[in-house]
Amino acid sequence: MSDEYFARIVDEESLADYFEREVGPVAEYEMHHHQEGHSNETLFVEWGDRDLVVRRPPPGEVADTAHDVLREYRVMDALQDTDVRVPPTVLACEDHSVLGCDFYVMERVAGDVLRESEPERFAASEHRQRIGEELVDGLCEIHAVEYEDVGLGEFGHPEGFTARQVERWSEQLTWAFDVTTEEREVPELYDVMEWLTENVPDAPAHTLVQGDYKLDNVMYGPGTPPEIVAVFDWELSTLGNPLVDLGWMLSYWWDAGDPEPPQATDSLNATFMTGEGYPTRQDLVARYEERTGIEYENDRFYRALAVYKLAGLGEMFFRRYLEGNADDPLYPKMESGVPELADRAVRIIEGEEPL
Repeated sequence: MSDEYFARIVDEESLADYFEREVGPVAEYEMHHHQEGHSNETLFVEWGDRDLVVRRPPPGEVADTAHDVLREYRVMDALQDTDVRVPPTVLACEDHSVLGCDFYVMERVAGDVLRESEPERFAASEHRQRIGEELVDGLCEIHAVEYEDVGLGEFGHPEGFTARQVERWSEQLTWAFDVTTEEREVPELYDVMEWLTENVPDAPAHTLVQGDYKLDNVMYGPGTPPEIVAVFDWELSTLGNPLVDLGWMLSYWWDAGDPEPPQATDSLNATFMTGEGYPTRQDLVARYEERTGIEYENDRFYRALAVYKLAGLGEMFFRRYLEGNADDPLYPKMESGVPELADRAVRIIEGEEPL
């Protein structure tokens, strides 16, 4: 990452002054950019003997409903005393004189995020099985939250949520296309848009929805057996259809015999869970249904919607790259990555990539 981009996302002196006022003075501190994510920006701050994390939106113009970090803070703060495994929250800041944007602070949690491979301590078959079970159980805990009781009763508008998902992500795509179509077009996405619009299913009972629940948005603790200690990236959370969450999670879980993932989005498509001992997508669904009592119907819709949303994210990334508002090497790859995702969504719709 360039020093110039780092300076765009954090004024170190201003943030240090804020921390001194709100957290307390320290003799020494360090700040650095954590570049694993591809949406909101994450800063690690060693503030004396405390390890903290700052989350802020990316610089530049963003789509209207994207990158709402204070929404992310609000839901994590509300979930502190529930079974949902969220990092301890510290502060939220709406004062744009500090970083030029909203941001929040949370405690840093120790463990591993499984992105490209499993840690050696998880290589045994029983641990591999448990990785998948924990992933499902973490989602079940979210969907079991009595959201009224924790102050999230007004957190969303669950009626019509699934149809609005299609509409909202179509709007995000359209926003990105305003710039990206000058480079290339992705006509297949209009076909997917039409199919999703015409095939919105009836939803089960509404729950809290995480919005971005997948393997690399959870952290497994440092010991064995595998145990999730934190769920991250709540910026898209709301109240709505829990099967949208499940379809999203499943779209990132690869089975042996699946088609090759889109090449341009390799960094988003870990495939180590195709190894011996890992549960299949059908295993994950069976555990979810058993634990929640919710039947997973209309799989083609939910997984196609997931890939469509990922294409929407990718196209927004590509627009930000073209406008010079990103320093992420993934973003320029979306020129070919989004068309690959569009092809995958079509395959799911046509039954060529079954559950």
